[in-house]
Amino acid sequence: MKNNLIAFVLFLTLFNTAFANVTLPNVLSDNMVLQRNTEVTIWGWANPQEEVVITPSWNNQSYKIKASNQAKWEINIPTPKEGGPFSISIKGYNEVILKNILIGEVWLCSGQSNMEMNASWGIENGDEMVKNATNPNIRFFTVPKLTAATPQNNLSGNWTECTPETMKYFSAVGYFFAKRLQDELKNVPIGLISSNWGGTPAEIWTPEEVIQNDAILLEAAKTRKEETYGPNQPGRAFNAMIYPLAGFKIAGVIWYQGESNVGSPVYDKTFSALIGSWRKLWKYDFPFYYVQIAPYKYGENHFGGAIIRNAQRKVLQEVPYTGMAMTSDISPIDDIHPKDKKSVGTRLANLALANTYKTNTALVNGPLYKGIKIEKNKVVVSFDFAEGLHFSNTKFNQFEIAGADGIFYEAVAIIKNNNVVLQSDKEKNPVKVRFAWKNTDQATLFNKANLPASSFITK
Repeated sequence: MKNNLIAFVLFLTLFNTAFANVTLPNVLSDNMVLQRNTEVTIWGWANPQEEVVITPSWNNQSYKIKASNQAKWEINIPTPKEGGPFSISIKGYNEVILKNILIGEVWLCSGQSNMEMNASWGIENGDEMVKNATNPNIRFFTVPKLTAATPQNNLSGNWTECTPETMKYFSAVGYFFAKRLQDELKNVPIGLISSNWGGTPAEIWTPEEVIQNDAILLEAAKTRKEETYGPNQPGRAFNAMIYPLAGFKIAGVIWYQGESNVGSPVYDKTFSALIGSWRKLWKYDFPFYYVQIAPYKYGENHFGGAIIRNAQRKVLQEVPYTGMAMTSDISPIDDIHPKDKKSVGTRLANLALANTYKTNTALVNGPLYKGIKIEKNKVVVSFDFAEGLHFSNTKFNQFEIAGADGIFYEAVAIIKNNNVVLQSDKEKNPVKVRFAWKNTDQATLFNKANLPASSFITK
């Protein structure tokens, strides 16, 4: 009898070894939101040549795939319009059933601490926002802080419904972004994936080979100093916190980062490379909306913040399907973590509603530098999104002009036909213009939507 029992246990051990369970990445789990009206990828691992059958409850059709000799399988299945809750059965030698799934819009929220910042840190009207946060049609997935020297195929985490308890510790910008989308999209479910790390430069979110293969980016990356609060090596967060998500269909990305790159002369090139590498990984040009960093007193570097703001502005011209939310009017200069996260999330959502969903026809951009025209000793500056151009405070003139010697002088500025006309007694032959070119400059030039203009410098 004892020998029979030992033989049976040995059989079960061999059986389980020979027939590996079907397993899924953690981002495919109960409570998730899948992108609506498209094809989404369902993937995982199983025994080589094991047949896996995927059956979603929204159409009750079965989709079959065999695992490869690398023990991996993936298959695309169609999703319907918004709705739910649904379930998905994934069946091989074992069966996994994913429950409480919604179909809607999925956005990846990434960057450094201003994207990471949640209500528990102390945000404007935070207690009231948390108390009223119950919303089962908003779902959260938080990626833990991880690094890796090579791209990973999975990460920790699980999807949760939005409750006061979960919202309190989730990206506040992301939450308010989702709330604004839902207001306009008539309660379409929103799924948010939060993958961010305070104090990190853009290089760690960019594939290492992209940095290594570009001499300019590599030289800039080499200037990064080791920090106690996070990594500085190229690709380390990308490998562990972005790459494992790449199979998951998203509507787009919202991004809040740049403070840790103050001092970089090539941030526009670094940031453009980051966006391009993510789109290459996902294999489509999803929208990428980002926040322009706020004015802040960055020590002895009096122009470093303005240089990054200008670099972010330039990315709009260089990279398609991007949008930038300006924040200089809602950010105190003595706090690198502005507490008004609702306005930031709302402005990002307005960009998405106007450009991605086409439901918002209002003006959603602040004035953006377009060009200059020299008229004798005057410079006429033109802007995009200039309707209703006005100064909020005429006492603080933030325009400066320079001649061929590159020395800038404060200019008298007047608005004429939604252009700004500049003149200075100290420079009779102007060739260059800059605006809001100090770290702490809060733009005083606005349009009819009361959105501030971006810092800029002409070539």
